[in-house]
Amino acid sequence: MSSVRTSRSKARGAGAVALAAALALGVGGCDVALDEPQAPPSGAGNVGEQLAELTVASAGSMKGYSRDRFPHWRDTGTNCDVRDSVLKRDGKDIRLSGCNVVAGRWQSVYDGRTFTDPSGVDIDHMVPLANAWRSGADDWDDRKRGDFANDLTRPQLIAVSATSNRAKGDQDPSQWKPANRSYWCKYAENWVTVKHYWRLTVTSAEKAALGDMLEGCTWASKP
Repeated sequence: MSSVRTSRSKARGAGAVALAAALALGVGGCDVALDEPQAPPSGAGNVGEQLAELTVASAGSMKGYSRDRFPHWRDTGTNCDVRDSVLKRDGKDIRLSGCNVVAGRWQSVYDGRTFTDPSGVDIDHMVPLANAWRSGADDWDDRKRGDFANDLTRPQLIAVSATSNRAKGDQDPSQWKPANRSYWCKYAENWVTVKHYWRLTVTSAEKAALGDMLEGCTWASKP
C-alpha cells in the first residue's frame, strides 16, 4: 500500500507557464466581474518559510489508491454533511432546509462564474486526494485520510464551479492554475498551508511553480 519515495531534488527556478485561455464568465447569460486581488491572508508572512520547509520528493505510485480510502463527506447533522458546511461558509443569501443548503449565491474564485443552485457547485479539495496519496497519504490510515478529506480548519475545502474543479482534477500548481490570475497568490498560499500542515511532499516542479506564483505577492515573506 505504501510507496517508496525515490529521488529528492532541489526545487528548480523555472517559471510557470502563464495561462492563455480567456475566462468564461457568467451563468445564464449574466457576466460577472472577477474578484479584485485578495488582501494578504492572516499569517501570510509565514508562507515563504513554510514553502522552504516542504520536503521535495518524486511523486509516489498510485498503486492502491481509491477515493474510498479518503472517507468523505462526514455527517454534520440530519441530512447534511461537510459539503453543506462549505456551501454555507462560502456562499451568500443561504437558504436552508434544516441544516441542508438548498439555495444561495456562490462565486467561483477559480473562474469568476456565479451560481444560485448548489447543484452547480463542487467542493474542491485544494490539495486533491490523489495528489495527497502520491505525496505521503498512502502511508496514513483511513481515519487520518478522512480527517484530511474533511478538513474545515485549514483552507483545504472551497466551493467552486464544477467546470473548474474537474479541469483541475488531481493536478498540482505546476500543471494547473486557476484561470482567475488575481487568485493565484491566495491559491498558492492555501496549497502551501495544507501541504505544510499535513506534512505532504512536493515535487521540484510543484515547488518551483508555487514560488513563481508567490513571487508577485508583496505580503509573502521569502526564504
